[in-house]
Amino acid sequence: MAKASAARLLVDTGFLVALGRRADPLHNAASGFFRRHAGPLLTVSPVVVETSFFLDARAKLKLLDLVQSGRLKTLELPTAAYGDIAAIIGKYADRDIDFADAALVWLAERSACRAILTVDLRDFGVYRLKGGKRFEVVKWFA
Repeated sequence: MAKASAARLLVDTGFLVALGRRADPLHNAASGFFRRHAGPLLTVSPVVVETSFFLDARAKLKLLDLVQSGRLKTLELPTAAYGDIAAIIGKYADRDIDFADAALVWLAERSACRAILTVDLRDFGVYRLKGGKRFEVVKWFA
């Protein structure tokens, strides 16, 4: 298999859970993609919090090591972002969008990075960025 590109990618909870939980059915796919991908992975702190809910203590420590290493660049949300995130939540209220997803939409709009690692194909197939742009869901599992 060819080496994955070095492009920046946004990361959602599902990918990080699969990476951190050996029992997850997508663990091998996430681990393989992570080893091959040379570029930066970007997320927001709410995704780290949400991911931690699904991990045991050992996996939480590995996740925090990943953040500290800089391989997973994690943005702390400024208070000024909450108004924009509230607008995103309002826009997708019919989908019951969670805070972490709304924060990722916010980050995508600010970073101009639309490529995302997620298992949530349905929602990220619906969410739109400014100008009606779609997320580019990166295929990392079969």
